[in-house]
Amino acid sequence: MHAMNQQDTARVWRLQGREAGIHLYLSGVEGEAGALLGTRVNGLPLTLSIVPVTEWIDASDMASAGAAVIQVDADTPASIKRFERLVANAGDIPVIAAAYEPPLALVRALLKMGAHDVLPLPLTLDDLETSIAPLAQQIVEKDQQALARSSRLVSAVRARGGCGATSMLTQLACRFARNEADFGREACLIDLDVQFGDVAFQLGLQPKLTLTDLLEAGTRLDGEMIRSVAIPHASGLAVIASPAEVLPLEAITSDQLLAVVEQAQRTYGTVFVDLPANWTHWSLSLVARSDIVLLVTELSVSGLHQARRQLDLLRDQDLGEVRVEVVLNRLEKSLFKPVRLSDAETALGRPASYTVVSEPAVMAAAVERGVLIDEIKRKSAVARDLDLLENGLVAALGLER
Repeated sequence: MHAMNQQDTARVWRLQGREAGIHLYLSGVEGEAGALLGTRVNGLPLTLSIVPVTEWIDASDMASAGAAVIQVDADTPASIKRFERLVANAGDIPVIAAAYEPPLALVRALLKMGAHDVLPLPLTLDDLETSIAPLAQQIVEKDQQALARSSRLVSAVRARGGCGATSMLTQLACRFARNEADFGREACLIDLDVQFGDVAFQLGLQPKLTLTDLLEAGTRLDGEMIRSVAIPHASGLAVIASPAEVLPLEAITSDQLLAVVEQAQRTYGTVFVDLPANWTHWSLSLVARSDIVLLVTELSVSGLHQARRQLDLLRDQDLGEVRVEVVLNRLEKSLFKPVRLSDAETALGRPASYTVVSEPAVMAAAVERGVLIDEIKRKSAVARDLDLLENGLVAALGLER
């Protein structure tokens, strides 16, 4: 028997990198249900808890689920009462009942309690897919809203190669992670320069696993896998290294990349991504989803020209609403600079948001040793500028410190 509330209407939906889940609470696994574990139903991953039909399930345990399937025993009133209480406390989480040969009276009672559906046991893929299909859009929208509330994404774009964007970003992300740790929060840096990325090298890390392992994970991708691939830096920053081999930019799909980045956001909260110099569909997709984009350039005619081209590109791609902060990196302290800050505003059509002074000896030593610049020189001008940038990011991201 298969019954569904008449208020539910089917909608077409396709998973696009979002992670949501269907949690099964069963007393055991039989037949096809065992083969379902580790797969996806309507694009959504399945998880399982083995729970006797009379044992209480804490509604808070279901809080992260997109929907829950709860086993009910027609001959055990306590299990029916448990289901009724779970539905009452589940909030907006759809709850589906599952029972062996449920009599019609029980089906009607469960639907009256608020069950989205009543499925026969043992579970089959066809029954689950039919039941979950009307919920898929609702689940993904809820997941998107939760992700937006609980996580932040900061993308770094270089105006051109050689402007020191990676060195600046790694030092910034380390400072950010170190300060976030004081508030019980974490941060991650993903090196998405899949051809020339050297974030791990600059931080003195030797990765055994890289971004490639996550891109190839498929349905196995979850928070535990993210943590197994990420390398912890002494600052507290988690680093996902670029592939060991040089990958063609087009070898990565947007769905693959978005799945990795969004799982990292769920796992760590704030994620920094170092984007490649050349634009791709997936890098534009990440920029579109970013809370802040750091456009890193230098105070030079060429650097400002290329930065303006990047700003124009984002506007032409309908990304003009994305918050872009221009960072003038490696700023020389000289009274006789050929290009001045006032020239930058004219060239960019907007003022630069931040400047980071040039201290090549300090930065080079930090990169060589894989440490924060503070360990090279306790009070430096570049550290002061990075602190200002970090404080600006915290305020722009709405983080409480």
